[in-house]
Amino acid sequence: MKKEEIKELSTADLKERLAQMEKAYLQQKANHAVSPLDNPAKITLDRRMIARVKTELRARELNQK
Repeated sequence: MKKEEIKELSTADLKERLAQMEKAYLQQKANHAVSPLDNPAKITLDRRMIARVKTELRARELNQK
């Protein structure tokens, strides 16, 4: 998901996606601790995507005030 795609989504959709991404991230991290993943860089990419979504949500929160 690109930055433009994130900006197009509604706040409710972003919060829903954020919850899903965080759950999947934690699951991947736990799986990687037990047995190595094929692509461990995916963990880093997912963490960065979560940060992008959180940044957009925070920007929207600040713009409303």
